[in-house]
Amino acid sequence: MEFAELIKTPRVDNVVLHRPFMSRVEGTLCLTGHHLILSSRQDSNEELWLLHSNIDSIEKRFVGTLGSVIIKCKDLRIIQLDIPGMEECLNIASSIEALSTLDSVTLMYPFFYRPMFELIEDGWNTFLPEQSFKQIESLTDEWRLSYVNKDFSVCPSYPPVLAVPKSIDDNTIRKVATFRHAGRFPVLSYYHKKNGMVMMRSGQPLTGTNGRRCKEDEQLINATLRAGKRGYIIDTRSINVAQQAKARGGGFELEAHYPQWRRIHKTIERSNILQESLIKLVEACNDQSHNMDRWLSKLEASNWLTNIKEILTTACLAAQCIDREGASVLVHGTEGIDSTLQVTSLAQIILDPTSRTIRGFESLVEREWLQAGHPFQQRCSQSAYSNSKPKWEAPVFLLFLDCVWQILRQFPCSFQFNEHFLILLFEHAYASQFGTFLGNNSFERGKLKLPQKTVSLWSWVNRPQDTERFLNPLFEANSLVIWPSVSPQSLLLWEGVFLRWNRSSKCLDEAYEEMIHIIEHNKELQSKVNTLHRQLAELETEDVQLETP
Repeated sequence: MEFAELIKTPRVDNVVLHRPFMSRVEGTLCLTGHHLILSSRQDSNEELWLLHSNIDSIEKRFVGTLGSVIIKCKDLRIIQLDIPGMEECLNIASSIEALSTLDSVTLMYPFFYRPMFELIEDGWNTFLPEQSFKQIESLTDEWRLSYVNKDFSVCPSYPPVLAVPKSIDDNTIRKVATFRHAGRFPVLSYYHKKNGMVMMRSGQPLTGTNGRRCKEDEQLINATLRAGKRGYIIDTRSINVAQQAKARGGGFELEAHYPQWRRIHKTIERSNILQESLIKLVEACNDQSHNMDRWLSKLEASNWLTNIKEILTTACLAAQCIDREGASVLVHGTEGIDSTLQVTSLAQIILDPTSRTIRGFESLVEREWLQAGHPFQQRCSQSAYSNSKPKWEAPVFLLFLDCVWQILRQFPCSFQFNEHFLILLFEHAYASQFGTFLGNNSFERGKLKLPQKTVSLWSWVNRPQDTERFLNPLFEANSLVIWPSVSPQSLLLWEGVFLRWNRSSKCLDEAYEEMIHIIEHNKELQSKVNTLHRQLAELETEDVQLETP
């Protein structure tokens, strides 16, 4: 297929662009295979370059011969194009609809993008499992890398290389995979070097209504326990949902077969509920009524902050089991590709100082999201404005980033990266010139030959001149475990994402930049702030207790 076949009108003059709180711009609108471009005749006005893949939905309006196309983007922008002539407007609208809903992944922009910057390092090879395992290998000899899934026959959504207990052979792993949802057998997610405890993740066990048992599964997860130690299984479903799963062949670990493990149910909403939550939140943020009661009511009804609270609470519980109780943890929900990854990755942010650095966080996203099989292609195919009924779409990764922002805001000196880095990842997960977030798992990325045919986001981000703008000037390495508050008063709406196209948000950004400028020029004050912050963290740590079900 040629892109030209989908472009009915490639160019229209005298088009007027309207953007929130910005002056209108008149210029020439051009459609290419991957971009919508508006060039202004005035040199002082910035051109608009919008990826078609960033378009969530469009609306058409007509007043006489003047047509308007309202474009709602996946990054939550809303822009309007006033196009002279009804036919031209209809042609532009239908062309945008066709170009923004291409079926084939290989027709997307990352396969055509050619970087204008020098590739200093290949981001596709920066965070390979073998490299990530080196640090664990230097700390313990109880784990090994298994290549049992090298041809993706054991688990299509797992990577070819996985960390498993050294005492468990590959034949045992194959048997365990038949007992776990979609073959997602328990694998190492995190090793806590302070006490040697570990966190694993998996899919649900397939116990069914007859209470099926798998001794190999019991053997595998028991192999992670030290002598005399117990473990915790954190199930991200409610007990009722887990019981219902048994009727469909799923289920949960029975205490009689796993006597050394205590099961705790912590409810995190499923993906379709999260998508509805995002839609309601964005609707509330776009409400122009300026009615305080209406705004607060809509914000509460969205349950977005409630979802954040539940996810953070569960992550804190996992971290407490490991750090305070000295126990190993297994985390799973139903499939182990959504809420499970939110919990395991956030627990590492809490426990591991390395995860709070730029490269450490990139490695975390690679291990716990991309290589772990989070289906980005499905979850991020639509955002909050899509007119189609949600199928696979869900803001699972966005919620994770929001939780990280909540922790960053509470511990502003403990993170090497700033808020802009998190926003960048949100934007590129939904639409990008890079191939990093294409596909749903390592198997699909291999079939698409993404490392050979596209550029990695990390290749661009990790160039020194680009990394600099994501650095947090308040950062001072903090080796302590950090315990975020999950009280309602401590959780705020992420204005940098949900209100950033508002004038008020821009004013806040300017105020923040001014504050940073002042602190950068007052190193003595910054050092005192960091010292006080660490002291507060130590005081909070003393009060943390393990939450019971």
